Amino acid sequence: MSALPSGAAGQGKPDRVVVFMDYQNLHGWARRQFHPINVHPAEGHVDPLRLAQLLVSRRRRPSVLAGVRIYRGRPAPAHQATAAAANDRQTSDWERSGLVTVIRRSLRYPRDWPATPASEKGIDVALAIDLVAMGMSNGYDAAILFSSDTDLLPAVETVVDRKLGHIELATWSGARRLRFPNSQLPWCHFVGEAEYRTIQDHTDYTQV
Repeated sequence: MSALPSGAAGQGKPDRVVVFMDYQNLHGWARRQFHPINVHPAEGHVDPLRLAQLLVSRRRRPSVLAGVRIYRGRPAPAHQATAAAANDRQTSDWERSGLVTVIRRSLRYPRDWPATPASEKGIDVALAIDLVAMGMSNGYDAAILFSSDTDLLPAVETVVDRKLGHIELATWSGARRLRFPNSQLPWCHFVGEAEYRTIQDHTDYTQV
């Protein structure tokens, strides 16, 4: 790989880094890469603050973690009361640091639920809009996007094309990575299993 690109901050000032996490994508790929098939649904969660700190510590430029933004669905209490309460408690725990912001949208439930599972709706759009809008408002010098969802690539391209800030990607080792056509760019941080094990979140949020 080529050397890590420079950020956008002025010389001598640390880059303000915001880490954007597509959480269901992050969680799903962690389960695929690091756990056996049919592992308990609670497995695959991570502490987002520690993951963001790990990514920022890898940068070759002076950097400060300015924020962690997590995008995920929220179960509907009318359909999944226990899961909704656990999701709420997990959100509250993550946001306690003051650096983490969780952006949630209600899951969509098909008419034949639970035969057909609920799904996220609008999460990737919300993340893409924020990634671009925060760049336009000088909300970061450098952004790190943790996702393997190709639907987010146009937002990444917009940040680069309009010079809204420096952008890097992140994913788990062995997972699909985003990239521009016929290119190894943007720079991608690969997080291996040994590192993943150090940042897992084993808390049982179903317990009051």
